[in-house]
Amino acid sequence: MNECAITQDFLNYLKFEKHFSGHTAKCYGADLAQFVTFLVADSGSGASGDSSGQWSDGGGTATAVQTQTDAMVEQSILAVDAEKVRKYMSELNEKQYSKSTVARKLATLRSFYKFLVKRNHLANNPVTSIRTPKQDKKLPQFLEYADVQRLLRTPPADTWLGARDRAILEVLYSTGMRVSELVSLNMDDVDFLGEVIHIRGKGKKERISPIGSSALQAIQHYIEFRNKRMANDSSFDAKVLFANKHGQRLSTRSVRRKMDKYLRMAGLDPAISPHTLRHSFATHMLNNGADLRSVQELLGHQSLSTTQVYTHLTTTKIKEVYDNAHPRDNFESQPSF
Repeated sequence: MNECAITQDFLNYLKFEKHFSGHTAKCYGADLAQFVTFLVADSGSGASGDSSGQWSDGGGTATAVQTQTDAMVEQSILAVDAEKVRKYMSELNEKQYSKSTVARKLATLRSFYKFLVKRNHLANNPVTSIRTPKQDKKLPQFLEYADVQRLLRTPPADTWLGARDRAILEVLYSTGMRVSELVSLNMDDVDFLGEVIHIRGKGKKERISPIGSSALQAIQHYIEFRNKRMANDSSFDAKVLFANKHGQRLSTRSVRRKMDKYLRMAGLDPAISPHTLRHSFATHMLNNGADLRSVQELLGHQSLSTTQVYTHLTTTKIKEVYDNAHPRDNFESQPSF
């Protein structure tokens, strides 16, 4: 089967009009391919019956639909109604997908069919009436201030890679930026005099964020090593701020590997991710009196409700402090009036 035209149009729309990252568009494609596999299997047209299927990374050509023509697959997609979507959600639940995964796959379908309506392929979105599964509320993990400081001091500052890694950790914690935003930083994104940094966020949205003096000092120290390295390497990318050992832009995966290494060295939980520093930044900001709207802007959140999860963290912390200061047995020992 050739690439399904309307799914490919949707992925191109995400990448070139909505400016989604390649990784995000790839995830949407994988979700769509799984749904198409389900549709063909459910119709009984030559599929094996296992709607979990396999799909290409590009998202659009699933093994269960390889014998179908492009027109037949598009017909199946356009014939979908709310009941078919509910059946798909039910099957995902039977296969014990997590609630968050099911919700993500439903969001993909909702966006896809909204696109089809917008492009006049359909009159109505069949996913509109489907409710998103209620999610289990999980508070984001964050580090205590002392643990953050221990982690930041772990990379050695006397080598160029160690200085780079310390600067990376300092920047992540000082600004709360995402790892994807960090690795996209260029040399001219840092304003040392203004003590701000230019961040390119999701969907090509840009913001200016203040950055602490400790992080700026760490960057300056790293740049001294970086410039010496670049002087002896003609292939070094002069534009990139955080470079790998080959002088090219660092990847998000590399940042994760480096952090894993320093977490072990610092004796901290290896399950902590670079995103935990973002959670820690937000939590510590609120604990120190920052207002919610300011933290929203610093994090680059589109919706204030996304930022509000951190208020639960600070409330929980306040309750713990209160309980430690006023143990229950203290009250029980007081005379009643």
